[in-house]
Amino acid sequence: MKEKTPGNAQAEQDIQNRPMTLVRALWVGVAALSFGVGVLGIFIPLLPTTEFMLGAVYCASKGSPRFEAWIRSRRYVGPLIKNWECERAISRRAKLVAVSMIGASALFILLHLSNGWLRWVIVAMLAGVALWLVTRPEPSARG
Repeated sequence: MKEKTPGNAQAEQDIQNRPMTLVRALWVGVAALSFGVGVLGIFIPLLPTTEFMLGAVYCASKGSPRFEAWIRSRRYVGPLIKNWECERAISRRAKLVAVSMIGASALFILLHLSNGWLRWVIVAMLAGVALWLVTRPEPSARG
């Protein structure tokens, strides 16, 4: 997570005070798009939320620290981002939701995709993602 140092705070202030350039506008646009796709990922199986939110925070930090702070302050994604940045950890609840959605997606694929190699490749990829998720540590208890 970014440390607030006097030099860092001054750099952020300088970014905010400069007029919006094309490059900054592009960073903000990509951040907004990534945030929107991340929100969709909350509701659509196989569309990751955390990765898009991390991308949104990164892009926003390049174009608008205020937008970055707004993303980090969101009740649902703020703790996910903080846990991942600080500890590379995923909460038990997030793992449960993600693995449940992956399982539902795999079942849907098995029931609706015709027999063939593609069906099993997709299911194997889903199983790999689920395995990776469950092997991530959980955030440490913070007093």
